[in-house]
Amino acid sequence: MGKRIKKLKKIRIHREGTDTLIYGFILIAAIALLLHRSFDTKIPFWAFVTVFGAVYCVVLNFFRCPIRYFNSEDTEKLVVAPADGKVVVIEEVEENEYFHDRRLMISIFMSLFNVHANWFPVDGQVKFVRHFNGNFHKAWLPKASEENEHADIMITTPEGTDILCRQIAGAVARRIVTYAKEGEECFIDEHLGFIKFGSRVDVYLPVGTEVCVKMGQYTTGDQTVIAKLKA
Repeated sequence: MGKRIKKLKKIRIHREGTDTLIYGFILIAAIALLLHRSFDTKIPFWAFVTVFGAVYCVVLNFFRCPIRYFNSEDTEKLVVAPADGKVVVIEEVEENEYFHDRRLMISIFMSLFNVHANWFPVDGQVKFVRHFNGNFHKAWLPKASEENEHADIMITTPEGTDILCRQIAGAVARRIVTYAKEGEECFIDEHLGFIKFGSRVDVYLPVGTEVCVKMGQYTTGDQTVIAKLKA
């Protein structure tokens, strides 16, 4: 694996939000102007702009995309959080789609106010990428992992361990974007994909993996070590 280049941290707007932000700004401005002119009110136009501007700022915040770099060159056997959010599941489950055995599942729920860019949790090579249509249950529900629309990314680490990362759509999220490509090398610090408006990411690890987070803990994508793989 090549050495990752370190750069200064900064924040930009994710490219997935470009169209939404442009059209959203036009729509919000038009609605504010229409309401101001349509109602006989003494409320000044700037008040409408303030209210709708606050709504726009929430959407703008959602599409922020911090450029992050893991704080260590040594990533061997480390599993890093693929997303910002809250740890909602740490448990052993039967994984019968690919592994056909028990796996340790760690799930991170992203609220509307979290960064929604996703990062690769490990260094390695993308074994395959598969997308499945499905329902849109609330993302924190257990059945969401299998029944909701989701994208599965299998990554083989340099040591030969297969790690499954699953992007899951939620009740609000209706679009999963996956940048991972089959056969490509991948690294911590690189974007795996993006999920729009509230969602969840599951990571399936070998049983016996050392867990480094707790239930309810908040994670920072590409920064928080969530587990350490065994030799």
